[in-house]
Amino acid sequence: MNSEEYWNPILETLPREKLEQLQLKKFKEIFSWAYEHSKFYHKLYHDAGIEPGDIRTFDDIHKVPKTEKAMLRDIQGEGKEPFPYGDILSVPLEQVTEYHQTSGTTGQPVYQADTWQDWDFHAESFAYALYAQGYRDTDRLFLPFGYNIFIAFWGAHYAAEKLGCEVIPGGVLNTEARILKMQELKATAMGATPTYVLGMAETARKIGIDPPKDLFIRKITVAGEPGGSIPATRKRMEDAWGAKVFDQSGSTEIGHWGLECRYQAGLHVNEAFFLVEIEDVDTGKIINESGKKGKMVVTTFNRMAQPCIRFDVKDLIQWNARQCDCGRTFRLLDGGIMGRADDITKVKGVLLSPTAIEEVVRDIPQLSNEYQVVVTKKGDIDDITLKVEVIPEYKNDEAAIRTKLVDQLRVKTNLGYNIEFHEYESLPRSQTKSRRFQDLRPH
Repeated sequence: MNSEEYWNPILETLPREKLEQLQLKKFKEIFSWAYEHSKFYHKLYHDAGIEPGDIRTFDDIHKVPKTEKAMLRDIQGEGKEPFPYGDILSVPLEQVTEYHQTSGTTGQPVYQADTWQDWDFHAESFAYALYAQGYRDTDRLFLPFGYNIFIAFWGAHYAAEKLGCEVIPGGVLNTEARILKMQELKATAMGATPTYVLGMAETARKIGIDPPKDLFIRKITVAGEPGGSIPATRKRMEDAWGAKVFDQSGSTEIGHWGLECRYQAGLHVNEAFFLVEIEDVDTGKIINESGKKGKMVVTTFNRMAQPCIRFDVKDLIQWNARQCDCGRTFRLLDGGIMGRADDITKVKGVLLSPTAIEEVVRDIPQLSNEYQVVVTKKGDIDDITLKVEVIPEYKNDEAAIRTKLVDQLRVKTNLGYNIEFHEYESLPRSQTKSRRFQDLRPH
C-alpha cells in the first residue's frame, strides 16, 4: 500500500448509523474470539452471565464487563502461565512475535503480547494518523527515542515505513547528537513527547542552532503526554520549531486509537479500528452528549493475541459536537486527553486536574518549559506548591509573573498556591513521560 491509499473514504466518511453497525459487527467478532480462546475473558464473561449470543444491539455492548490494568497485573508475571502473559493470552505462545510492556509509571508494568498480524495492525493504525497529519513518501522522519521494551514510537517507525517515508532511528544518540544528525540529514519531521520536543529546542539553542532557521523540521507528532492538545503547550512547541505540531494518542495495551488531522481541530477517534466509550466517573452511565467529561473505555477490534475489550483507560475525555473540515466523520474529542481519573484529586475540597496547571504555566512566555506541583498536608490543611523557572532575561519580572500566576491559577483551578521560583534549568528534565504532579499527602 502506498501513502495515497491511507485516505479511506469508505471507512472514514461513514454516516454514524453505518459506522455503529460496523463497530457492532467488529465488537461481536472480538468478543467471541476472546470468549472462546482466552481463559481470562471466558471466566470474566461466564461469571457475569454474558456470552457472545447476548450481544445483539449496540447498547448490549455496555453490559459487557470492563477490564483494567490492575486485572492484567494480577494475572501476569512469575508463576502465571503461559509466562509472562498469563491466561489472557488467546493464541499459542509460539505465535507471539512481539514483546512490549507498559512504562510502569502507574505501577507494575503490564506485559503485551502481539502476533505478527497484531503488530501489523498496530503500525497500520498509526499510519492512518500520520497520513491524516500530512506525512507522505517525500518526508524524512527522525525518531529521537530510545528503542527498547517500551512501546514509545515503535508504531510510528513502522507506520512511516508503510507510508514510504524515510525513517532515521535516533536511538542511542544523545540530545545534541540527535539535533546535529537532524541538521546533517535535513530531516523534515520528527516524533517525541511534548516534554522532549521542548527540551530538544532548548539544547539546540545552547549549541548555536535555531530550529526554525537552521533545521528543516516542518511536522512534529507528539504522544505520551497530554501537552499536544493543550493550546499553550502546542504554541510553545510550534514557536520553538517553526513547525506544525500534531497530537496522537495510543497505549501499549490498546494501540493507536486517536489521531489529529491537518486541521488541528482535536483528536479524532479512529472509529473503524476502535470503539471508544465515555463513562461518567460517578454513575458509570455512558455519555454520548458533547461537553461532558468522563472516563475513556476502549475496545480494539483487531488485536488477537491479547485482546483489549472495554478497557478502562482512566483517561478523561469529552466529545466535541463539531464536524471536522477534513471530511472524516470519526468523532472528535474536545481538548484531547484532559488528564487521568486517578490524577484528578481533591485539594482543599476542590477537584484539581494537573492539565489545568500546565495550561496556565505554559501560557506565560517568561517561564521555562519545566515546572512541578507538590501537594502536602500541614496539620489538617492541604498545601499546594507550584515550582517554576523564570527565563534568565526576565529575572527582574518575578513580581509581575507571580501576580499573573496567582490570578490565572485562581481562575482556572479555584485554588491558591505557594509559588516558588527556582534557578533556570534546576528542575528535573525528562526525555520520556514526565510526572510533574506529586501528591505527598498521607492516604
